[in-house]
Amino acid sequence: MPMFQPRILEHAIRRAVTTFPAIVVTGPRQSGKTTLLRQLFGMSHHYVSLEDPNIRIRAKEDPVGFLNAHKPPVIFDEIQYIPELLSYIKTRIDADRTPGQWLITGSQNFVLMRGVSESLAGRAAVLSLPPLSFAERIGTIETAHDPAGWIAALDPKASSKMTVSLTEQIFRGGYPELALNFAVDRQLWCSSYIATYLERDIRNLTTIGDLSQFERFVRLCATRTGQVLNLTDFARDIGISVPTAKRWLSILETGMQIYLLYPYYRNIGKRLIKSPKLYFNDTALASYLLGLHNEETLLKSSHFGALFETMIIGDMVKRFLNFGQMPSLYYLRTRDGLEIDAVLDIGDRLHLFEIKATATVVPKHAASIIRLRADMDPPPATTAILSLVTENQHVTSGVENYSWQYILAL
Repeated sequence: MPMFQPRILEHAIRRAVTTFPAIVVTGPRQSGKTTLLRQLFGMSHHYVSLEDPNIRIRAKEDPVGFLNAHKPPVIFDEIQYIPELLSYIKTRIDADRTPGQWLITGSQNFVLMRGVSESLAGRAAVLSLPPLSFAERIGTIETAHDPAGWIAALDPKASSKMTVSLTEQIFRGGYPELALNFAVDRQLWCSSYIATYLERDIRNLTTIGDLSQFERFVRLCATRTGQVLNLTDFARDIGISVPTAKRWLSILETGMQIYLLYPYYRNIGKRLIKSPKLYFNDTALASYLLGLHNEETLLKSSHFGALFETMIIGDMVKRFLNFGQMPSLYYLRTRDGLEIDAVLDIGDRLHLFEIKATATVVPKHAASIIRLRADMDPPPATTAILSLVTENQHVTSGVENYSWQYILAL
């Protein structure tokens, strides 16, 4: 079994197994789902990998006999290969609703979740394991806060004791094998991951015609990370129709390769941009697709700011998912150019964060926050900038500036 890295989601899984007959753990390929479940339940549950072709054949040809041979408690890994098995599991659960008997993982979320919603609704807790968060990478998960606790713990007078390399964080990303094992060649790992994703996950979809064209589409997404989505531009640049571009984006989103951040629009008296922003889910893959392979080219690249923002937004999303919560995260941009990169809706209050890839923060960087704050009723509970500074500092009139290392480790 691979080296085990403790994960924050463990606590949500342990709670779920005490009440739900089935627990479904989704997540992108190589995020650590199998390793986590086997570490937690390897002694109590029989493990079955449905990635094995021989096992898949038996499960397809005789699902009843297959389940008779693999009785719970059991871990079924990569069940998206046999989604029809879920309806037979449903029958077993209805006959015996003992909690924690069926542990299920799946990478192709678009296949898995359709089967779960049709067969296991009300019977399964569905949790998502993203790649490693910053706190998981540096080993501070015991003190990591859920989103509400994180907001409550923010202290502008505190300081970060860490000196983690930002370029290393961006280049190695969050996939455990690449993030934790520095002997792994980054470029080889990323190229292999993309090839595997395209060949094993995407080729099985009838909605994809030209696989090489789809790969160009993936690379285009990397160049647009951190930008407002314009489907017409996407379609034109690749030479596909807008409906095809929309369908391909949906495949990448449900396959957990990209994240669409939707705009916040309530209680603000301004004309707002209503299209989502696109973020690549992992900065290692995004920077690789952008052809950035060393610190000098990264820091000089026009994509540096977008990759920094992608890293921050991605970690915020992970904070919600790791505590079993749906992300209550948005962005805000008005027609007259005011923008807030991250709007968190927590505890019936808004919390506004601007993300700046600079180590020199001055009051002008808070202009959008201050102007938009005046239009909000009630006013936001938090207004802050997240930047490259090494020490937290006050900016101006109720706006604090937090170090990226402090904010992600909290």
